[in-house]
Amino acid sequence: MTTPDPAAPEPDPAAPDSSPAAPESSPAAPEPSSAAPDRIYRSPAGIAAGVFLLILSGWLGADAIILGEGRTPWIAIAALLCVIPLITAFTLRPAVYANTERLRVRNPFRTIVLPWKAVATLRSGYSNEVVDADGKVFQLWALPVSLRGRKRAARAEARAMSRGEGKAGHTATSVHEVRHPQGDVALGELRELAGDTDSPHQGLTEARWCWSVIAPAAAGALLLIILLLV
Repeated sequence: MTTPDPAAPEPDPAAPDSSPAAPESSPAAPEPSSAAPDRIYRSPAGIAAGVFLLILSGWLGADAIILGEGRTPWIAIAALLCVIPLITAFTLRPAVYANTERLRVRNPFRTIVLPWKAVATLRSGYSNEVVDADGKVFQLWALPVSLRGRKRAARAEARAMSRGEGKAGHTATSVHEVRHPQGDVALGELRELAGDTDSPHQGLTEARWCWSVIAPAAAGALLLIILLLV
């Protein structure tokens, strides 16, 4: 039997425990996402027209399917199968997505992805277009051009300049308040984004066909032709 040594110091309950402890496993912190959120550009007028045309074609097609006789219901089904994808492709589908790394253009039948390093220029004429480093030209369907709006904005700027002559600070404010067409404003923002980007990402232009639109439209057109010829 051992007796305690009276000379041994008693442990201090307030002192921290110096004995080695197993390291606690802490959950890994989530890595911040490097991809910036996209700016999305679409045509409100195109979306409104697409919704109207889809409702109209659906109503006419349903009426022909329910009340039609003979081959009429089948012709209506084939016509809807062909028309609905085309309406969707030209009105609801077009969009432009842009962030600090790349530009993604969603046109009626294709999706084009261009890193900013692969973009040569963004130009505007009778349509808004992007040109890549190889000279390929892609239209921006989601950014329509309004020639009438451009002329109206040019006349408003000229009137603002003439009214602001001799008045310090008035000219800049008046010109700044002139409303430009939405497509031109969006293209200007894309040019600023392309000029400000410092992304080191190198890449080539990628263009992919949208078969989810092409396949049903082609099948509907083929079926419609067969029904009309037979």
